[in-house]
Amino acid sequence: MMRLTPNGPALIAALALAAALAPAAGAAPLPAPARAEIDALLGRLQASGCEFNRNGTWYSGAEAKTHLQRKLEYLEKKDMVRNAEQFIALGATASSSSGKAYAVRCGASAPVASKAWLSAELQAIRQR
Repeated sequence: MMRLTPNGPALIAALALAAALAPAAGAAPLPAPARAEIDALLGRLQASGCEFNRNGTWYSGAEAKTHLQRKLEYLEKKDMVRNAEQFIALGATASSSSGKAYAVRCGASAPVASKAWLSAELQAIRQR
């Protein structure tokens, strides 16, 4: 019968795997100004009356907000986002599963890339 010692290779490998799979315990919360901007941005998307295209399907602004909030939570846990621009680039530009770009369509206007729409809205938020 094989016995593992506290410094055995199998134990070290198991600890390394556990550390890699564990959520980032030291992930810092998103700075309050960045959180406020992202919340305002998602609120504008929800209230805009525009539709959000994800993987070929159009969703309401409210559904888009819910989806993007989940992506934001994931990025925060991984400590990958510190400002609104990073959130747009990493979470609100394309599907992380398919790689397809997101789009926003308002009324009868042609769809635009979500990155462009969200970036313009972010600038409007900052100018008020």
